[in-house]
Amino acid sequence: MSQVIERWQARAIWVISRADEQYPRRLKARLREDSPAVLYGCGDIGLLDSGGMAVVGSRHVDESLIDYTMAVGKLAARAHRTLVSGGAKGIDQAAMRGALEAGGKVSGVLADSLERATMNRENRNLLLDGQLVLISPYDPSAGFNVGNAMQRNKLIYALADASLVVSSDLNKGGTWTGAVEQLDKLKFVPVYVRSTGESSVGLDALRGKGAIPWPNPQDADAFEGVFDAGAPVPAQAPKPEPSLFSGDAPTEAVKTPPVAADNPPAIDVANEPTQPQVSAPDAEPVECVTETVPTVAETPEAKPQDTDPLVAQASTPADTLFAAVRDVILLLLKVPMKDAEVATALDISNAQAKAWLLRLLDEGVIEKQKKPAGYILKQSSLFE
Repeated sequence: MSQVIERWQARAIWVISRADEQYPRRLKARLREDSPAVLYGCGDIGLLDSGGMAVVGSRHVDESLIDYTMAVGKLAARAHRTLVSGGAKGIDQAAMRGALEAGGKVSGVLADSLERATMNRENRNLLLDGQLVLISPYDPSAGFNVGNAMQRNKLIYALADASLVVSSDLNKGGTWTGAVEQLDKLKFVPVYVRSTGESSVGLDALRGKGAIPWPNPQDADAFEGVFDAGAPVPAQAPKPEPSLFSGDAPTEAVKTPPVAADNPPAIDVANEPTQPQVSAPDAEPVECVTETVPTVAETPEAKPQDTDPLVAQASTPADTLFAAVRDVILLLLKVPMKDAEVATALDISNAQAKAWLLRLLDEGVIEKQKKPAGYILKQSSLFE
């Protein structure tokens, strides 16, 4: 093993394991045991935890889609958002090239030929200047393999804050497989699909599964807005699980009136845990959340006067759940965190995290700031 590491280090390729401190926190937090045991890479490893916009698509596309994708990459650069992609020819390379030409930063997750990519003359200066980082969970000398290309897609989504599918075949190919896995199972980030130009049966099918039409932002401020969308939901809601609050009998989901798209509804509490398991992506929030949050279920014999007043005031199961996790969220927000980061820390969906954060905004105990972007506890809050 030491000889292998020395070999790659001689070629300016670093090797880290999941046990190393430098290992990307986003991969650990989101993929957990599915995160690669070893990562090979070249460039600024810190870029891997900067989030950003994932842009993916087919290898074989016409020039109009190449130009379209390059424009998206340039817009990401102007918005100071890292561009995340897979480095494959076609859409992936067009997105990365657009961002790099505009002075932006790029994280490339390669399925093959990392060694050759790092030795590429055009990439060398970008890697040395910290503008580009290239990684792969596979041996740097490995050639293309369809299975590897499929498996690395989840890493692209796990490193991003939002994603855009520019083109996709229907029911086949790595782009389709990765997007469907994200929509139906992983749900790390919102999945957008191109909404202008020539129609695509693949993109239409992804919309049917919950993907969001790309709003075609024209400037950096508008581009920033795409990161505020909630996580996608399945096209068909799952059957309700047994209620957490009324024994073992299943109950219907709490019905709420329609709300605006930028204020997503809370997720059915029948599918949420009473006591979230906190697994924060950053070290500081984890250190803050060290105490167990009492819930109604933990104190069935408690007297009325001993019950948490927030829980006592709750009128619905959703209010009860919010009251139980409220203090945990406020502890996390002693440092700025985005809704996706809060969702990861609490092991819940982005939409649920967004809904709870909006409630706290309405209460006036937290605020949303731009630099660094995220929600943070107000200094005047009595919670401190």
